[in-house]
Amino acid sequence: MAKMTTPLVEVVGDRTAKLFSSSLQIETVADLLRHYPRRLAERGELTDLASLRLDEDVTVLAEVRSIQNFSNFSRKSSGNRRLERAEVIVGDGRGTLALTFFNAGWKVRDLTVGTRALFAGKVGEFRNKRQLVNPEFQLLVGGGFDDFQADDFANTVLPIYPATAKLRSWTIAKTVDTVLAALDRVPDPLSDELLLGHRLLSLDAALRQMHRPKDWAEWAAAKKRLKWDEALGVQLALAQRRMISRANPATPRPPRADGLLTTFDQRLPFELTAGQREVGRLLTEELASTQGMQRLLQGEVGSGKTIVALRAMLQVVDAGGQAALLAPTEVLATQHARSIELMLGELAQAGRLGGSENATRVALLTGSLPTKARRAALLDVAGGAAGIVVGTHALIQEHVSFAELGFVVVDEQHRFGVEQRDALRGKAERPPHLLVMTATPIPRTVAMTVFGDLETSVLSELPKGRSPISTSVVGVREHPAWLARVWQRIIEEVGSGHQAFIVCPRIGDGQPESDSDPDDAPPEEAQASTRRSPLAATEVITMLADGALAGLRLGLLHGRLAPDEKDRVMSAFSAGDLDVLVSTTVVEVGVDVPNATVMVVLDAERFGVSQLHQLRGRIGRGSAAGVCLLVTETPEGSPSRERLDAVAATSDGFELAQLDLEQRREGDVLGASQSGRRSQLKLLSLLRDAEIIAEARDVANDLVVGDHLLRKHPELAAWLASLVDQSQVDFLEKA
Repeated sequence: MAKMTTPLVEVVGDRTAKLFSSSLQIETVADLLRHYPRRLAERGELTDLASLRLDEDVTVLAEVRSIQNFSNFSRKSSGNRRLERAEVIVGDGRGTLALTFFNAGWKVRDLTVGTRALFAGKVGEFRNKRQLVNPEFQLLVGGGFDDFQADDFANTVLPIYPATAKLRSWTIAKTVDTVLAALDRVPDPLSDELLLGHRLLSLDAALRQMHRPKDWAEWAAAKKRLKWDEALGVQLALAQRRMISRANPATPRPPRADGLLTTFDQRLPFELTAGQREVGRLLTEELASTQGMQRLLQGEVGSGKTIVALRAMLQVVDAGGQAALLAPTEVLATQHARSIELMLGELAQAGRLGGSENATRVALLTGSLPTKARRAALLDVAGGAAGIVVGTHALIQEHVSFAELGFVVVDEQHRFGVEQRDALRGKAERPPHLLVMTATPIPRTVAMTVFGDLETSVLSELPKGRSPISTSVVGVREHPAWLARVWQRIIEEVGSGHQAFIVCPRIGDGQPESDSDPDDAPPEEAQASTRRSPLAATEVITMLADGALAGLRLGLLHGRLAPDEKDRVMSAFSAGDLDVLVSTTVVEVGVDVPNATVMVVLDAERFGVSQLHQLRGRIGRGSAAGVCLLVTETPEGSPSRERLDAVAATSDGFELAQLDLEQRREGDVLGASQSGRRSQLKLLSLLRDAEIIAEARDVANDLVVGDHLLRKHPELAAWLASLVDQSQVDFLEKA
């Protein structure tokens, strides 16, 4: 008999096990049983063929409507060769799908008009119609598959699995049957009291019903239990983090009446918003406590999060500590360091001519700083001369040491994993206070899950003087002439004394933008602009300089420029020495040029909703209104076009965040998804399962009180380790 930990090869043999390992990275019984069916197909209900996406490997249940055979000769060097082709049309009662078979007459003989079968293959397109070429299929005969045992799939619903070209859904189903027949009863890590209280199936029943339900009700009950497991696994890990944090007191950093913060506030040339004052009061109290600050600050683009964070950093410096600001890109880190120095003025010039008596210094640390500048910055940080340290991932490196790190600010948290932010916190002798900021609005359930170890504050009020931004989708497939109008609009704005951004999805020479977030790419990207490569910044700037924008001053900015060149270009644009900045997504966050009034995003369908909202936030930061133009070749009515229309229809970041989450995978919620690990959330929806998440959070909090490593619940601890990546569990124990 098999257990969940049994290697798959011991149950199904070497050949099948190798196929699962190479195709789906499935190695054990547990891996296979957690490869859940994507959906159920009811025997009397056919697949919605209109939902199929190009380039997707699919398994569809459909009925044969017609069959035509064609034969012709193909002339090759070896002589004439007969080419046979069969065109099979299948339908779902609403639409049809073409199946094309080449030289497979022996296969098509099994298909007759009226036959229902499962067809599997990659969705292609020929003459604007979807098709499958040489698909594999399994006939539905007498209530089961023709080559299966009579009792296989005897239920009214058929499980359809995520599959590959080498490993089809019915092969997965048959292998699951073999494993379930050999599986011992699966022990349950949850207590009978917990199962009864939340009306949950046992784990053994849930796994069996998930793969072999008799009806939809059984499948729903199984999904509820397995979703609960995912929610509890995540919430236990986050509850452990909270307990660890509370068990290690931070150094209090109380405000000082005559310190830098007081002087800075007295010199502020504008009035803080009510929201900024309220969040500032909260941060002041938490920094003064031995209970380390663990706070998420989210706010709309331009809501003034940076000034709130800077005021908190100055309070820490006044109390003898250092503050570190971690930014995701060199452009943003440089921008932060420059803007902080400008805001502080003489208060950032300690020990220098013109510096204030009680000033500090701002140090910038990035991976590509020149050696001399890097050494000077490292000395200022290690010696304590720099009270505020701004940097990229370079801050996390081992040779970077702080004199008295008391406060960590992480900007644009969605670009970092939990391990990265905590690696920086590990450079302090005692746990530093933590403030995490994001301009990407986060739905409540996501904040409760992804940022479940943090308290949350929201800045929703925009500072006075922010101008409105209008957004339009420019569909150049239907209206080719509109592109010329885009360039003309830029010329008009420049003529009025303003500036413009033009953003492209890649750098050039086949290279993607190194500073962009791969998880931001929308799921339909593979379908967009299939006739050409995405537009490149290096090519677009040449085209425009020689054509539509000839005579304007154009600059180029992307992630692979040398740091000095990036700084030169950004400084020139900020100073008004450039009219148009052609760039990649390095300008997505943190870039503040109040004179810029136009944002043109080319191949806009290739960007995620949150990216587009962030890019749009780079304009309208001054007194003049902004206009954002989303240029696309995708047709009206396509999912990509609908997403762009939604961005154009609202400036509400929280509404767009909901849409963004609906359209992207929910991913690795505890760590750095860029590491390539499999997603932890296979069934749980952060949008639809708020009640389950809240219940699991309460249970997790109760379980870890006084026992954050779950030593009193060894079965539960072992189960948690199997659900949450082991390196993350190790990280918790080390903490």
